[in-house]
Amino acid sequence: MRYQSYKFQVPEEKIVRLITDTDAKNEADDDFAIVQALLSPKIENVGLIGAHYGTRDPNGMEKSVAELETVVDKMGFTGSIPILHGASHAMDNRTASVESEGAHFIIQEAMRDDERPLYAIFLGPLTDLASAYLMEPRIAKRMTVIWIGGGAYPNGGDEFNLGNDISAANIVLSSEIELWQVPKNVYEMMPVSFAELEYRVRPCGKIGRYLCEQLMEHAMTEQPKKSSFRSGESWVLGDSPAVGLIIYEDRFSFQWVQAPTIGTDMNYIHTNRYRPIRVYEKIDSRLILEDLYSKLALFSRLKEHDL
Repeated sequence: MRYQSYKFQVPEEKIVRLITDTDAKNEADDDFAIVQALLSPKIENVGLIGAHYGTRDPNGMEKSVAELETVVDKMGFTGSIPILHGASHAMDNRTASVESEGAHFIIQEAMRDDERPLYAIFLGPLTDLASAYLMEPRIAKRMTVIWIGGGAYPNGGDEFNLGNDISAANIVLSSEIELWQVPKNVYEMMPVSFAELEYRVRPCGKIGRYLCEQLMEHAMTEQPKKSSFRSGESWVLGDSPAVGLIIYEDRFSFQWVQAPTIGTDMNYIHTNRYRPIRVYEKIDSRLILEDLYSKLALFSRLKEHDL
Protein backbone atom coordinates (compact mmCIF):
# COMPACT_ATOMS: atom_id res chain seq x y z
CA MET A 1 0.00 0.00 0.00
CA ARG A 2 1.43 3.33 -1.06
CA TYR A 3 -0.45 6.56 -0.39
CA GLN A 4 0.26 9.14 -3.10
CA SER A 5 -2.45 11.82 -2.85
CA TYR A 6 -0.10 14.81 -2.85
CA LYS A 7 0.84 17.49 -5.37
CA PHE A 8 4.51 16.53 -5.01
CA GLN A 9 5.87 13.25 -6.34
CA VAL A 10 8.58 10.84 -5.18
CA PRO A 11 10.94 9.50 -7.87
CA GLU A 12 10.57 5.77 -8.42
CA GLU A 13 14.26 5.35 -7.56
CA LYS A 14 13.61 6.64 -4.03
CA ILE A 15 10.69 4.38 -3.12
CA VAL A 16 11.31 1.74 -0.46
CA ARG A 17 9.31 -1.19 0.87
CA LEU A 18 8.50 -1.20 4.58
CA ILE A 19 7.45 -3.75 7.18
CA THR A 20 6.29 -2.26 10.49
CA ASP A 21 6.55 -4.54 13.54
CA THR A 22 4.93 -2.92 16.56
CA ASP A 23 3.69 -3.56 20.09
CA ALA A 24 0.96 -1.10 19.21
CA LYS A 25 -1.32 -1.56 22.21
CA ASN A 26 1.41 -1.47 24.83
CA GLU A 27 1.51 2.31 24.88
CA ALA A 28 0.18 5.23 22.86
CA ASP A 29 3.01 6.49 20.67
CA ASP A 30 3.20 3.59 18.19
CA ASP A 31 0.04 4.69 16.41
CA PHE A 32 1.55 8.04 15.47
CA ALA A 33 4.49 6.31 13.76
CA ILE A 34 2.20 3.81 12.02
CA VAL A 35 0.02 6.59 10.61
CA GLN A 36 3.02 8.60 9.43
CA ALA A 37 4.41 5.58 7.59
CA LEU A 38 1.04 4.85 5.95
CA LEU A 39 0.82 8.46 4.70
CA SER A 40 4.38 8.67 3.33
CA PRO A 41 4.57 8.38 -0.49
CA LYS A 42 8.21 7.29 -0.37
CA ILE A 43 7.05 4.13 1.40
CA GLU A 44 5.38 1.07 -0.08
CA ASN A 45 3.86 -0.36 3.10
CA VAL A 46 3.94 -4.11 2.52
CA GLY A 47 2.85 -5.37 5.94
CA LEU A 48 2.05 -4.58 9.57
CA ILE A 49 2.97 -7.07 12.30
CA GLY A 50 1.51 -7.04 15.79
CA ALA A 51 4.16 -7.71 18.44
CA HIS A 52 4.03 -8.88 22.05
CA TYR A 53 5.10 -6.66 24.91
CA GLY A 54 6.61 -9.11 27.30
CA THR A 55 5.03 -10.16 30.55
CA ARG A 56 3.10 -6.91 30.95
CA ASP A 57 0.16 -8.58 29.19
CA PRO A 58 0.10 -12.23 28.02
CA ASN A 59 -2.39 -11.22 25.30
CA GLY A 60 -0.29 -8.28 24.16
CA MET A 61 0.36 -9.49 20.62
CA GLU A 62 -3.34 -10.09 19.95
CA LYS A 63 -4.15 -6.65 21.32
CA SER A 64 -1.48 -5.12 19.09
CA VAL A 65 -3.03 -6.78 16.04
CA ALA A 66 -6.46 -5.45 17.04
CA GLU A 67 -4.98 -1.97 17.45
CA LEU A 68 -3.43 -2.13 13.98
CA GLU A 69 -6.82 -3.10 12.58
CA THR A 70 -8.41 -0.14 14.34
CA VAL A 71 -5.86 2.36 13.02
CA VAL A 72 -6.14 1.06 9.47
CA ASP A 73 -9.94 1.19 9.69
CA LYS A 74 -9.96 4.78 11.00
CA MET A 75 -7.89 5.77 7.97
CA GLY A 76 -10.18 3.99 5.53
CA PHE A 77 -7.43 1.58 4.46
CA THR A 78 -9.00 -1.71 5.55
CA GLY A 79 -8.03 -4.46 3.12
CA SER A 80 -5.21 -2.39 1.62
CA ILE A 81 -2.35 -3.85 3.67
CA PRO A 82 -1.73 -7.23 5.34
CA ILE A 83 -1.90 -7.27 9.14
CA LEU A 84 -0.09 -10.23 10.64
CA HIS A 85 0.33 -11.91 14.01
CA GLY A 86 3.83 -11.83 15.41
CA ALA A 87 5.25 -13.98 18.19
CA SER A 88 3.08 -14.15 21.29
CA HIS A 89 6.08 -14.27 23.63
CA ALA A 90 9.83 -13.74 23.84
CA MET A 91 12.40 -16.30 22.74
CA ASP A 92 13.42 -18.90 25.30
CA ASN A 93 17.06 -18.75 24.24
CA ARG A 94 19.35 -17.69 21.39
CA THR A 95 18.84 -20.82 19.29
CA ALA A 96 15.08 -21.47 19.25
CA SER A 97 12.94 -19.29 16.99
CA VAL A 98 9.32 -18.46 17.77
CA GLU A 99 7.11 -19.45 14.86
CA SER A 100 4.65 -16.81 13.70
CA GLU A 101 3.08 -15.57 10.51
CA GLY A 102 4.94 -12.31 11.09
CA ALA A 103 8.35 -14.01 11.06
CA HIS A 104 7.46 -15.93 7.92
CA PHE A 105 6.23 -12.73 6.28
CA ILE A 106 9.59 -11.06 6.99
CA ILE A 107 11.34 -13.95 5.25
CA GLN A 108 8.93 -13.88 2.33
CA GLU A 109 9.37 -10.16 1.75
CA ALA A 110 13.14 -10.18 2.26
CA MET A 111 13.60 -12.98 -0.26
CA ARG A 112 11.25 -11.39 -2.79
CA ASP A 113 12.78 -10.44 -6.15
CA ASP A 114 12.20 -6.69 -5.94
CA GLU A 115 14.65 -3.91 -6.76
CA ARG A 116 13.14 -1.56 -4.19
CA PRO A 117 15.10 -1.70 -0.90
CA LEU A 118 13.36 -3.37 2.02
CA TYR A 119 13.27 -1.61 5.39
CA ALA A 120 11.74 -3.01 8.55
CA ILE A 121 11.06 -0.89 11.61
CA PHE A 122 10.74 -2.49 15.03
CA LEU A 123 8.91 -0.37 17.58
CA GLY A 124 9.02 -3.05 20.28
CA PRO A 125 11.00 -6.28 20.80
CA LEU A 126 13.08 -7.92 18.07
CA THR A 127 11.49 -11.36 18.48
CA ASP A 128 10.00 -11.63 14.98
CA LEU A 129 13.19 -10.48 13.26
CA ALA A 130 15.46 -12.79 15.25
CA SER A 131 13.12 -15.72 14.62
CA ALA A 132 13.02 -14.97 10.90
CA TYR A 133 16.82 -14.78 10.80
CA LEU A 134 17.23 -18.13 12.56
CA MET A 135 14.84 -19.70 10.06
CA GLU A 136 16.43 -18.05 7.02
CA PRO A 137 19.86 -16.43 7.61
CA ARG A 138 20.02 -15.13 4.03
CA ILE A 139 17.64 -12.30 4.95
CA ALA A 140 20.57 -10.58 6.69
CA LYS A 141 21.91 -9.19 3.42
CA ARG A 142 18.52 -8.25 2.00
CA MET A 143 17.07 -5.66 4.38
CA THR A 144 17.77 -2.65 6.59
CA VAL A 145 16.37 -2.68 10.11
CA ILE A 146 15.63 0.36 12.27
CA TRP A 147 15.11 -0.49 15.93
CA ILE A 148 13.70 1.75 18.62
CA GLY A 149 15.33 0.22 21.65
CA GLY A 150 18.28 -0.27 23.96
CA GLY A 151 19.88 1.99 26.53
CA ALA A 152 22.25 4.88 25.95
CA TYR A 153 25.77 4.16 24.73
CA PRO A 154 28.34 3.19 25.80
CA ASN A 155 26.91 1.50 28.90
CA GLY A 156 23.30 0.58 28.10
CA GLY A 157 20.89 -0.16 30.91
CA ASP A 158 17.22 -0.73 31.54
CA GLU A 159 14.99 -0.16 28.49
CA PHE A 160 11.51 -1.55 27.87
CA ASN A 161 11.73 -2.80 24.27
CA LEU A 162 15.07 -4.48 24.87
CA GLY A 163 13.93 -6.01 28.14
CA ASN A 164 11.04 -7.75 26.41
CA ASP A 165 13.45 -10.02 24.50
CA ILE A 166 17.16 -9.76 25.28
CA SER A 167 17.87 -13.05 23.49
CA ALA A 168 16.35 -11.73 20.27
CA ALA A 169 18.40 -8.54 20.51
CA ASN A 170 21.59 -10.55 20.93
CA ILE A 171 20.77 -12.66 17.87
CA VAL A 172 20.26 -9.55 15.74
CA LEU A 173 23.34 -7.80 17.11
CA SER A 174 25.54 -10.81 16.36
CA SER A 175 24.15 -11.18 12.82
CA GLU A 176 25.09 -9.42 9.58
CA ILE A 177 21.75 -7.57 9.37
CA GLU A 178 22.19 -3.87 8.60
CA LEU A 179 20.96 -2.27 11.82
CA TRP A 180 20.21 1.34 12.68
CA GLN A 181 19.63 1.61 16.42
CA VAL A 182 17.78 4.51 18.05
CA PRO A 183 18.53 4.10 21.77
CA LYS A 184 16.49 5.41 24.67
CA ASN A 185 18.31 8.72 25.14
CA VAL A 186 17.68 9.55 21.47
CA TYR A 187 14.09 8.43 21.02
CA GLU A 188 13.22 10.51 24.08
CA MET A 189 14.15 13.58 22.01
CA MET A 190 10.57 13.54 20.67
CA PRO A 191 8.58 15.40 23.36
CA VAL A 192 5.18 16.87 22.52
CA SER A 193 2.69 18.72 24.67
CA PHE A 194 -0.94 17.65 24.90
CA ALA A 195 -1.99 21.14 23.83
CA GLU A 196 0.19 20.80 20.73
CA LEU A 197 -1.49 17.50 19.82
CA GLU A 198 -4.95 18.88 20.50
CA TYR A 199 -4.22 21.81 18.18
CA ARG A 200 -2.28 20.04 15.41
CA VAL A 201 -3.58 16.45 15.39
CA ARG A 202 -7.06 16.21 16.90
CA PRO A 203 -8.79 18.30 14.17
CA CYS A 204 -7.48 15.95 11.45
CA GLY A 205 -10.54 13.77 10.87
CA LYS A 206 -11.29 10.36 12.35
CA ILE A 207 -7.68 9.29 12.61
CA GLY A 208 -6.50 12.56 14.18
CA ARG A 209 -9.24 12.39 16.78
CA TYR A 210 -8.46 8.74 17.47
CA LEU A 211 -4.73 9.35 17.86
CA CYS A 212 -5.39 11.95 20.54
CA GLU A 213 -8.14 10.06 22.30
CA GLN A 214 -6.19 6.82 22.60
CA LEU A 215 -3.20 8.72 23.97
CA MET A 216 -5.32 10.61 26.50
CA GLU A 217 -6.99 7.37 27.55
CA HIS A 218 -3.63 5.71 28.11
CA ALA A 219 -2.22 8.76 29.90
CA MET A 220 -4.97 8.46 32.50
CA THR A 221 -4.21 4.83 33.37
CA GLU A 222 -2.47 4.00 36.63
CA GLN A 223 1.06 3.43 35.35
CA PRO A 224 1.53 6.80 33.58
CA LYS A 225 -0.22 8.64 36.40
CA LYS A 226 2.23 7.22 38.93
CA SER A 227 5.33 7.51 36.73
CA SER A 228 7.84 10.21 37.66
CA PHE A 229 8.77 10.32 33.96
CA ARG A 230 5.31 11.59 32.92
CA SER A 231 4.66 15.28 33.53
CA GLY A 232 0.88 15.17 33.14
CA GLU A 233 0.84 17.58 30.19
CA SER A 234 3.30 16.05 27.73
CA TRP A 235 4.30 12.79 26.08
CA VAL A 236 7.17 11.39 24.03
CA LEU A 237 6.46 10.12 20.51
CA GLY A 238 9.46 7.85 20.81
CA ASP A 239 8.62 5.50 17.94
CA SER A 240 8.35 8.21 15.30
CA PRO A 241 12.11 8.48 14.60
CA ALA A 242 11.93 5.05 12.93
CA VAL A 243 9.77 6.53 10.17
CA GLY A 244 11.59 9.84 10.22
CA LEU A 245 14.90 8.16 9.41
CA ILE A 246 13.40 6.65 6.27
CA ILE A 247 12.17 10.05 5.15
CA TYR A 248 15.52 11.67 6.01
CA GLU A 249 18.28 9.43 7.32
CA ASP A 250 20.23 12.19 9.10
CA ARG A 251 23.61 11.04 7.82
CA PHE A 252 25.61 13.20 10.23
CA SER A 253 23.80 12.23 13.42
CA PHE A 254 25.06 8.72 14.08
CA GLN A 255 28.24 6.87 14.94
CA TRP A 256 29.41 3.50 13.71
CA VAL A 257 29.71 1.24 16.76
CA GLN A 258 30.85 -2.38 16.92
CA ALA A 259 27.68 -4.23 17.83
CA PRO A 260 27.80 -5.21 21.50
CA THR A 261 26.50 -8.22 23.35
CA ILE A 262 23.80 -7.47 25.91
CA GLY A 263 23.87 -8.88 29.41
CA THR A 264 20.88 -9.93 31.48
CA ASP A 265 21.08 -6.52 33.20
CA MET A 266 20.65 -4.90 29.75
CA ASN A 267 24.13 -3.38 29.91
CA TYR A 268 26.30 -3.45 26.79
CA ILE A 269 29.32 -5.75 26.70
CA HIS A 270 31.78 -4.45 24.10
CA THR A 271 33.60 -7.48 22.71
CA ASN A 272 34.52 -6.01 19.28
CA ARG A 273 33.47 -9.33 17.75
CA TYR A 274 30.60 -8.16 15.55
CA ARG A 275 30.06 -5.87 12.58
CA PRO A 276 29.52 -2.12 13.05
CA ILE A 277 25.98 -0.82 13.40
CA ARG A 278 24.59 2.69 13.17
CA VAL A 279 23.83 4.13 16.58
CA TYR A 280 21.98 7.42 16.37
CA GLU A 281 22.99 10.22 18.72
CA LYS A 282 20.28 12.69 17.77
CA ILE A 283 17.28 13.04 15.49
CA ASP A 284 15.51 15.98 13.84
CA SER A 285 12.32 16.19 15.87
CA ARG A 286 11.16 19.32 14.02
CA LEU A 287 11.23 17.59 10.65
CA ILE A 288 9.56 14.43 11.95
CA LEU A 289 6.74 16.21 13.79
CA GLU A 290 6.04 18.79 11.09
CA ASP A 291 5.96 16.02 8.49
CA LEU A 292 3.43 14.12 10.60
CA TYR A 293 1.24 17.17 11.22
CA SER A 294 1.33 18.21 7.55
CA LYS A 295 0.46 14.76 6.24
CA LEU A 296 -2.41 14.41 8.70
CA ALA A 297 -3.80 17.83 7.75
CA LEU A 298 -3.56 17.15 4.01
CA PHE A 299 -5.08 13.68 4.44
CA SER A 300 -7.95 15.10 6.49
CA ARG A 301 -8.57 17.86 3.96
CA LEU A 302 -8.78 15.34 1.13
CA LYS A 303 -11.16 13.13 3.12
CA GLU A 304 -13.44 16.10 3.80
CA HIS A 305 -13.39 17.01 0.11
CA ASP A 306 -14.38 13.44 -0.82
CA LEU A 307 -17.40 13.71 1.48
